[in-house]
Amino acid sequence: MNISELLKGRECNCGKNHTCNIDKVIIEEGAINKIYDLAADYSRIIVVADKNTYAVCGRKVAELLKEKLQDKLIFDDDLLIPDERAVGKLNSFVSDATDLILGVGSGVIQDLCKYVSFNRNLPYFIAATAPSMDGYASNGAAMIMGNMKVTYNAHVPKAIIADVDILKDAPMEMIQSGYGDIIGKLSCLNDWRLAAAVNNEYFCQYVYDLTMQMADSIKDDGELLQKRDVNAVKRLAEALIGVGVAMAYVGNSRPASGSEHHLSHFFEITGIMNDEPYFMHGTDVAFSTIYTCRMREEILRLDVPQQAQKFDRDEWESKIQSVYGTAADGVIELQNKAGVYNEDKISIYKEKWNEIRNILEEAPTAAEITAYLKSVGLDISDFEKMYGAKKLENAKWYAKDLKDRYSVLWLYYCLFYHSEV
Repeated sequence: MNISELLKGRECNCGKNHTCNIDKVIIEEGAINKIYDLAADYSRIIVVADKNTYAVCGRKVAELLKEKLQDKLIFDDDLLIPDERAVGKLNSFVSDATDLILGVGSGVIQDLCKYVSFNRNLPYFIAATAPSMDGYASNGAAMIMGNMKVTYNAHVPKAIIADVDILKDAPMEMIQSGYGDIIGKLSCLNDWRLAAAVNNEYFCQYVYDLTMQMADSIKDDGELLQKRDVNAVKRLAEALIGVGVAMAYVGNSRPASGSEHHLSHFFEITGIMNDEPYFMHGTDVAFSTIYTCRMREEILRLDVPQQAQKFDRDEWESKIQSVYGTAADGVIELQNKAGVYNEDKISIYKEKWNEIRNILEEAPTAAEITAYLKSVGLDISDFEKMYGAKKLENAKWYAKDLKDRYSVLWLYYCLFYHSEV
């Protein structure tokens, strides 16, 4: 895969002119040493890290910047959350003289830097410390605002520095998370095709194929990643960044986020609200992919559906209040605005049942996903022990309500939901 070629963009048969405004991506051993030259056009740089990523290479980045370093912000939280408090702290470090924000980290750090830099009309760089998620090259900032998981349209970094010497030594759970995030594409791409059939949603075959190529490039690398094989880690980093470019191409996260991500967001949001443990994002995505594949298999065992389960709004709102607590009003408002519950989907399902079946059959089986995850050291029993039967059942029915994006979760709910849950 040639990331530099992808950055050039392309005119596409889908009707979009795909672009990605990243100037430079460096994925190689020793990449961090090029950071001073990459920042040649900037002279007042703020370095942003947490206490762990600062120790990994943040201190070195600050030293390499020499006279260009304006200030550095090192978050000391045990669990940094990209929320209003963190945004306020980063904003307080940015002055009128600041000309670049340089994040050192992975998911949360890059989301914070992306969000604040966009709102302050500043460019940003990201120096990756782990191959743990696919957001490095995307234009979406995944934040938690008002107890809701919200992805804001922002902008891409001007440069991504992925030093393979650093990435291969990341905690194994972060490498597993990155692998899991890519494996999740096998679910979300199926959702994208399903949404195009059911909702006539925009679909790009080129971006679909590109994202599938990323998944195919690393799905058999689980054992090598457990051994921290340099080439496998580099392939994983390329896939994660390549998926981010795919998201930038379409202007949103549709090629990379579907039902499996909605389940992951459910576990994160409820975990934060209730002070309960949850897995890293990509790991939750990976395990959730097993569940979404099981749902597809259940649906495929049905004949042509004749009617939907009756929707009781009062009961639904009561369940949302129970499941989401302080975030419930935001969830209800989102779905009232989206209006999906008011739509007659069953007539579409009946009309297009053969097409829907053909799409669902393209997804891998739950057993295949389970085997991929086992190869990298992820055991589905750990997921089931962490969350328990009740939370997993609630996620199956109500994770979809966190987003206004159609996925197999909506189809499954329409066909299987029963009020005594």
